[in-house]
Amino acid sequence: MEAGQNNSPQAFEAMTQLCRNYWYPLYAYVRRKGYPAPDAQDLTQEFFARLLARKYLTAADRQKGKFRSFLLGTFEHFLAKEWRRAHAEKRGGGRAAFSLDETDAENRYLLEPAHDLTPAKIFDRRWATTLLAQAMARLGEECRSSEKA
Repeated sequence: MEAGQNNSPQAFEAMTQLCRNYWYPLYAYVRRKGYPAPDAQDLTQEFFARLLARKYLTAADRQKGKFRSFLLGTFEHFLAKEWRRAHAEKRGGGRAAFSLDETDAENRYLLEPAHDLTPAKIFDRRWATTLLAQAMARLGEECRSSEKA
């Protein structure tokens, strides 16, 4: 919620964390929908660029449901609009690209097991593993800081 509220340093940090946490789950989601890696990278990057530029996060409301559901619904809507729009532009559209971890993302995606899970289930699974990795990292930091490593 902080990421969509204002232009404070806390909002910037929250947005940075949001992008880091959700980039790979959204990338895996779009790959599972059948998009090739370069297109999935472009779509994921463009989604975050629009999310930031158009301040879509201000529409997120805890009373209406989970943030994950809001973000996934917004991403689905974005993908539908992109599908309808026949790209006349080449990859990147002349814009400067910014990368969170797209090279690593494809390597991680190739390690995903082949199964019949839907893109939404892959998104949920990737989000859960991201959350667990963050919790384990924080726990490790706490143990090291209290000299109980």
